[in-house]
Amino acid sequence: MRQSRLLWLLDRLEREPRADALIATVRKGVRALPLGDGRDLLHGRWLGHPVHPLMVQVPIGSWLSAAVLDLYPGRSREAGLLVGVGLASAAPAALAGWVDWAELHRQQQRVGLVHALANSTAVGLYAASLTCRARGRDATGRVYGFLGLTAVAVGGMLGGHLAYRQACGANHAEEIPHVVTQGWHRIGAVAEFPVDRPVRRSVDDVPVLVVRETGGAIHALAERCSHLAGPLSEGTISDGCVQCPWHGSVFRLSDGWNVRGPATAPQPSFDTRITDGHVEIRLRQQDRDGQAPDAAGEGQRRKETGTHEHRS
Repeated sequence: MRQSRLLWLLDRLEREPRADALIATVRKGVRALPLGDGRDLLHGRWLGHPVHPLMVQVPIGSWLSAAVLDLYPGRSREAGLLVGVGLASAAPAALAGWVDWAELHRQQQRVGLVHALANSTAVGLYAASLTCRARGRDATGRVYGFLGLTAVAVGGMLGGHLAYRQACGANHAEEIPHVVTQGWHRIGAVAEFPVDRPVRRSVDDVPVLVVRETGGAIHALAERCSHLAGPLSEGTISDGCVQCPWHGSVFRLSDGWNVRGPATAPQPSFDTRITDGHVEIRLRQQDRDGQAPDAAGEGQRRKETGTHEHRS
């Protein structure tokens, strides 16, 4: 079966480098915006997933509703109000989108740039539509409105490609609890883990970040960043956290909590213990009481064998 023409064009867009210089300039400008803590707010760290897809529902819904009203005579005033609501809400949605875009891979940014251009075209067309309606040129306003909705549809298609084909905004560590087998896994002797240095190990073919602190505590997290699968073992350890080397997300070593974005999801974490001079880890899965399964049984076994377990 032949590949669809649309997918062929999108795949070609991902590989097209001619706009890379522009992308680098815009990316630098977006990163330089003095947003402070508002950057994480726009990423959606507080929500647990990107906020941009949620915010775009307001302008899209307003403009689609305006198009429906434009199909009925005498409803141009109400349609114009909805066009205005869409224009007012488009700005914050666009800002959130640009902040997310600045922290993507280059192939994703190429598609994202065209996505933004389509949406900017839609904003321009809807601004023209609102101007015409204000001047009593309702028929022309409706034409601009339908053209704007077409541009929105193109932008939405590209946004869907970003989200579902290129996995922008997805949690890239979500599968860890589904592929790591239950129970303890030995990952090496204690001496193999230098103090305060990230070490990469593997459990069930899943990369794991292991850090032994100065005080002796050992922490283990899923090694691939939940944002875009960056290698945390190549990151920086500081103040009990690890910083992703790709886009700067910061995770707490003790429990994997995402202290700073662009990551919106925490890292899966592991319980650790030392048995006969070797480090063993177990995927942390809490029950309703906040305790790991079989905690009582494990406690009794540790008393009997002299095993030391560290739970962050």
